[in-house]
Amino acid sequence: MNPRLLLLAVCQGLFLTNNVTFIAINGLVGFALAPLPWMATLPVMGYVVGGALSTGLVARTQRRYGRQRSFQLGLIVGLASALLCAWAAVTRNFELLVLATVVAGYYNANAHLYRFAAAELVGAGEREKAVSWVMAGGLIGAIAGPNLAAAGRDLLSAPFAGAYLGLSGVALAGLVLMSFLRFPPSAAPTGAAAPKRPLGQILRQPVFVVAALTGAMGYGVMNLLMAATPLAMQQCGLPFGDAAFVLEWHVIGMFAPGFFTGNLIKRFGSLKVMAAGVVLNLICIAIALSGVNLHNFVIALFLLGVGWNFLFTGSTTLSLAAYSPQERDQAQGALNFFVFVTMAVTSLSSGVLITTQGWNILNTGSLVPVALCGLALGWLAWIQRRSAPASP
Repeated sequence: MNPRLLLLAVCQGLFLTNNVTFIAINGLVGFALAPLPWMATLPVMGYVVGGALSTGLVARTQRRYGRQRSFQLGLIVGLASALLCAWAAVTRNFELLVLATVVAGYYNANAHLYRFAAAELVGAGEREKAVSWVMAGGLIGAIAGPNLAAAGRDLLSAPFAGAYLGLSGVALAGLVLMSFLRFPPSAAPTGAAAPKRPLGQILRQPVFVVAALTGAMGYGVMNLLMAATPLAMQQCGLPFGDAAFVLEWHVIGMFAPGFFTGNLIKRFGSLKVMAAGVVLNLICIAIALSGVNLHNFVIALFLLGVGWNFLFTGSTTLSLAAYSPQERDQAQGALNFFVFVTMAVTSLSSGVLITTQGWNILNTGSLVPVALCGLALGWLAWIQRRSAPASP
């Protein structure tokens, strides 16, 4: 790992500290402030809706200002939005809390490009490992996020306002680190280079379709179950400390495999690793449906995290073959847009289903997107076998 990749991995960890803390507390703060119970996860949804709305703007700022300045702008927005969330919690203003999380979505959309930027810091033969190692930086968030949420719960008079203040410090730390990072300039097209294709043509490629679908669906299932977990455990009479413990092991499952997922992809290929992610999601759902004790939540959410890692890292690596360097910004923006739209739907569905239908219905419904991922992988594998040259 080169020093720039290490710095980017730490920035990824700080970003995930923000995400995990938001997941741990936004639903609970929303439940306490919302006028209706089903609106509890609207602050969770606001974060991803803001991300979806920001993808086009982020693509333009990346193109105009480059990776470093655009990432720094995202961190500034992250700092300001965390302070706004803290004020909303203190003043018990639900609408302001939702607005603040929508604004924070710009930071979310920006930092979601860290994984693509990682591939630009190494040679072509090391891209899988670079993406995987930067994803592994999320382990920082696995430890820091739940502990920050727990420590900040009663720090101020308003529950969790201290955690939001802590997130402003996390964003400030990211700004400092990002000032030391330098990214290579975007590859300028030469006379011999292929012309830049329209976005529609890029989107129609089978490889891109499957990368986008599995990345979005894998993230959607993970978000659906993870966002509901603190509320589900509260309904089961389990204390918040247990919920923080479950989320910690979930995020460890999400990012610890980053130390070896890249090697698995290089050895077995993206499709096989992603198929393993589908299987792990199915096992997660089976365990979640088998009971609501602490160990059921811990094991299910840990496997959900590992399954997400295999699907999301695999889909990111798979997508790299679908666009040229000069098509980077629009293609990566489209990939993130699909992820954020799916997450927005699942964030709202999570709150509605967990408060009206319950944990079991939520998990049973998750079988549909998991099955879609499996079918998409089988379809692409079939296409690739058909197009492969016949052996002599």
